[in-house]
Amino acid sequence: MMTAIGDLLTTSPAVLPEELVDDLLRGQSFRVERIVSRGHASPDDFWYDQDEAEWVLVVQGEARLRLETDAEPIELKAGSYINLPAHARHRVEWTHPDVDTIWLAIFYTV
Repeated sequence: MMTAIGDLLTTSPAVLPEELVDDLLRGQSFRVERIVSRGHASPDDFWYDQDEAEWVLVVQGEARLRLETDAEPIELKAGSYINLPAHARHRVEWTHPDVDTIWLAIFYTV
């Protein structure tokens, strides 16, 4: 394995038409991604339904995440995290339009 140095708070491009996803680390049963959202949300009627579990931390910014099983969205801010089991259907309802929301996501299998 190679030594890697980075900065989760690296400045994003001025224009961000789509979420920015950086693959930071991979192993046999996991991967770590840095995701940057700026006003991005899941398309209407779209739900993530992943084969992997996902632990996600909001490093910076704000977001609203909705689980299919919940009536109300979950408010996330810097420091908030959630662990989503595999196939927990969820969607991003909102991210702050003026501030980059930086997520650290760890996808893993158990």
